[in-house]
Order: sequence, then structure tokens, then C-alpha cells
Amino acid sequence: MRFAFAGIDFLGDVFETLIGKGWQPIKLFSRPCDGIYDFNEVTVSRARSLRIPIQMSRIAPADLAGLKVAGCDALVVAGYPWLIRGWEQHVPYALNFHPSPLPEGRGPYPLFKAILDGLPEWGVTAHVLEPAFDTGPILAQRRFALSPHETHDTLLAKCQMSAKQIAARLAHDLPQLWKDAQPQGAGTHWPRITQAERTIDWTGSVDDVLRTIRAFGSIEAFGQVDSRYVYISSATGWREAHGYRPGSLVHKHRKHLVVAAGDGLVQITGWSHYAPGPARGP
Repeated sequence: MRFAFAGIDFLGDVFETLIGKGWQPIKLFSRPCDGIYDFNEVTVSRARSLRIPIQMSRIAPADLAGLKVAGCDALVVAGYPWLIRGWEQHVPYALNFHPSPLPEGRGPYPLFKAILDGLPEWGVTAHVLEPAFDTGPILAQRRFALSPHETHDTLLAKCQMSAKQIAARLAHDLPQLWKDAQPQGAGTHWPRITQAERTIDWTGSVDDVLRTIRAFGSIEAFGQVDSRYVYISSATGWREAHGYRPGSLVHKHRKHLVVAAGDGLVQITGWSHYAPGPARGP
């Protein structure tokens, strides 16, 4: 099957899986990435090695018409931020990979909230592209358990591995899965995470503080320690009665910082300095 891929490295394994199953790529649609939290160099490099066209601007009607001329059978979307409309007259199949168990968790990037809310289960869904984000009939879905100590990075890995499994299934049986696709019905939409949700509340419990830090992992939570603002990627902690003000630095050894929380102490083992300027992160 001849296909075009729209996405970045976030779910770029979908691109590679389809190629490995014998699908023929004819074009890559990607987008500019910051090289800090968003990346596309692996996917772009692969497309270059295959000598297929690469487009970094938003897909326009003329691009869809071009896919039809090129004999494209499917447009596969994974990690592409722009809504794609009007594909129906140009390609037989158009589908999106979304990192949530749809219809729950529609929205730009629901992984953080899945951990912040302490959900016991998560999943990845492939669905038909519709004129609204993340609402099309479900083609395939894979669900998996979440650990009480899940981090953003472990959850991302689970989503990526599940997406590969779904892609392999689609590669073998897309026409039948398309025919059997199930409407989603009512669901939930989760907006982009806010800076407030990303910011640690040191007056809360140690468990709450650590959950916030785990929810962002290498993307980093944000917090104030005494008068210093820092990005925090990893920490441990323990409950302990104390008389320290929440958010105060009570101990330091090399780069490890022990900070007071509402009901105990949190040892920050991974952090970086906050630098005022353009917004950082998702």
C-alpha cells in the first residue's frame, strides 16, 4: 500500500513499522521542532534515505490533490498538530494515531494528565480522520495498565510500543478494520496542560509533589525552592514531621536538594536552572 506519513519522532515508529510491513512511503509531512522537547530528525533522516519528498508546512488542499495524482492509498497521521480536512476526495484512507484510550483523553497531549489524575489504565487509539480532532471511528485500540509510580517517560514508551503494535495490525488488515470501525460516541477533551498544573505545590503532600514530578519526567515540572525557580525532572521523598516552611531548602549535597513539603521532605535528584525568556516546554 502506498502511503504518506504526517508526524514527528514522537510516534515515528509507526512510519518505520508500516515500511517494515511492506507499505511504500511516497511523502513525509512533518513540522518544525524545537530540538528540546519535540524532535523529527530520525523521521526526516529516514525519509531522506528513501528519497521521498519532505514538506514542513501545513498540508493544504493542493497537497492532498497531489497525493491523489501520486496514487496514494493512505494518509497516516501521528504527532501532527494541524487539522486535516477534505481528504476524502483524494485518498481512500486517512487515519490518526492518538495517545489515549479514545473517546477519553481527546486533546493535544493527554499523557501528563493521565498521571496527574492517577489513572489505573491508559491506551493508544488509531481512528479515522474527521473534521474535528480525535473524534473519528475507532479502527484499533490497545489498552494497558498504569503503575502507581508511572512517569511521563515510562508512559510515553508504553504508548510508542503500543502504537507500533497497532500499526502492524493496520498494515495487514486496514480495509477490514476500516469497514468494521466503531463510532466513538461521547468522550472527554483535555486541553493543553497549563503552567499552573505543571507547577509544584509544596504545601501539598509528598505523594502529590512526587506525582507532579513524575507526570512530567524529562519534560520537567516547575517549582520554586526558596527564592530560586527550577525545572525538576526526578525526585524521591518521605513523610516526616518537621517545622520547615513548604518550599524551603533544608539540605543540599552536591546537586541533590532536599525541600520541605506539607507532610515530609522531597529530595530533588534531577533539576536545571530556570532562565527567564520564551515559554519552555509543552
